[in-house]
Amino acid sequence: MASLNRVDLIGNIGQDIELRYMPDGSAVANISLATTAKWKGNNGQLQERTEWHRLVCYGKTAELAAEYLQKGSQVFFSGRLQTRKWEKEGEAHYSTEIVVQEMQFLGANRKGAAAQAPEATPEATPPAAAKNARRAKPAPKQSADIPESDVPY
Repeated sequence: MASLNRVDLIGNIGQDIELRYMPDGSAVANISLATTAKWKGNNGQLQERTEWHRLVCYGKTAELAAEYLQKGSQVFFSGRLQTRKWEKEGEAHYSTEIVVQEMQFLGANRKGAAAQAPEATPEATPPAAAKNARRAKPAPKQSADIPESDVPY
């Protein structure tokens, strides 16, 4: 029987992206993403709930995210769920995160200019990062800011 492990999210970056490099030189970015659901409750009042998601990007995708995204930026991510386990002081710890396989910038960045990233070229990246780099897409050209009402924090 086939299985599917896929997560698609559109949300806003919750804090500036943390970019670091592994000993082999490959880039890794940790991202905090907020998604907000809004609905009218039984009493007619507008309700909302914000969920926070941990994401991780590798290679050229990580570098593009760190360069062009900042707190408040709206973005689409597609990836897979992954749970990591580690031991600390004899206690088992777990973390579930989304490993990004595709990223697309949406809207304008917080400075008012459209986030315009160059298309990642697989030829300019190491083979392990090339797979992710092919999936990174430049943002559409827009001139409007993200309205404050769309930022969930």
